Amino acid sequence: MTVAITLLAYAAALGAAAPRLLGRASWPDRAPRLAIAVWQAVSVSALAAAALAGLVLAVPSARLSTDLAALLRTCVLSLQASYATPGGAGIAGAGLTLTATLLLRVGYCAGRGLCRSARARRRHARTLAVLARPTPGLGAVVVDHPTAAVYCLPGRARRVVLTSAAVAVLRPDQLHAVLAHERAHLAGRHHLVVAGADACARAFPAVPLFTTAHREIIRLVELAADDAATRRHARLSVAAALAALASSASPGAGLAAGGPTALGRVRRLLQPAHPLGVARTAIGAALVAAVLLTPLVVAAAPAWAAAHTASCPLSAIGTPA
Repeated sequence: MTVAITLLAYAAALGAAAPRLLGRASWPDRAPRLAIAVWQAVSVSALAAAALAGLVLAVPSARLSTDLAALLRTCVLSLQASYATPGGAGIAGAGLTLTATLLLRVGYCAGRGLCRSARARRRHARTLAVLARPTPGLGAVVVDHPTAAVYCLPGRARRVVLTSAAVAVLRPDQLHAVLAHERAHLAGRHHLVVAGADACARAFPAVPLFTTAHREIIRLVELAADDAATRRHARLSVAAALAALASSASPGAGLAAGGPTALGRVRRLLQPAHPLGVARTAIGAALVAAVLLTPLVVAAAPAWAAAHTASCPLSAIGTPA
C-alpha cells in the first residue's frame, strides 16, 4: 500500500510541478528537441506511475529469485494470501480497475486520433492528386491558391505542398528555407510526436500536465523544424519566409510553416543562435532518463529489498505493497 501511495503522490506532484517549472523556463526555446523529450518523459512517467500504482495494489510484492519455479510458487502463494480476505480482494480490484482505465483510455484516444488523422490525410492526398502539379526542381507539389502557404502532408503519401501565391511571394532562398523546414517535419515524424501529446490531452483534458504538454509540443516541433532549416540556410531567410507565411494555416492533415506561432518564431530567429551546450544537454538527457525510470524503481523497490533479505518466510509475503 505504501508503494502505491508513493507512486500516486509522485504522479500528482509531477503533474502539478512540471507545467509550472517548464512553462516558466526559457531554455526550451534554446533546445526544442530536448524540451520535447522532457515533456514526453514527464507525461509518460506520470501515466506509468499511476498505472503501476494500480498493479502494485493488485499484485503483492514477492521476493525476487533466479529460480523460476521458486519465484512462481512464491507469487502464487502471495496472490492466494492477498485475495483470501474481502479487503484484499477489494484493494486488488480497485488497483486493476485503475490500471485498466488508464491504459484503455489512453489507448482508445490514441487509436481514434491516429485513425482520424490517417483518414484526413488520405482524403487530402486524393484532393492533391487532382489539383496539385509537381515541381521536380523543388521536390514539392503546387496548388493554385491566392493565400501564401507551405505545409507538409505526413504519412504514406508524404509530400510538401506549396500554394501558387507562396511560390510568387517567396524569394528562392526563402522558398528553399521553408521547404527545408517542412522536410524536417517529415524526417522527424513530428506528426506522431504531436499525436502522442494529443492522445494524452484528449484522454485526460482536466489534467494541466497533458493539456500544457500538448500545446507546448505543437510549438516546440515548429522550433525544432526551424532549427533544422537554419543548419542549411541563413536564419534571416527562414525568418523572412515565416513572416511572409504568418497569416496562413495548414489543413488538419498537415503541419504548416506559418500559423499563429510564426511571428514569435521570427523574433527568435532574428536573434543570434544560443544553444544550451554539450554539458547542459547531457544533464537534460540524464533528467529524461531519471524521470522515466523513477516509477519503475519505486515499484520494484519492495521486491528488490526482499531479494536481499537474509530470510523471508512465505507466510509473511501476503501483505500487498
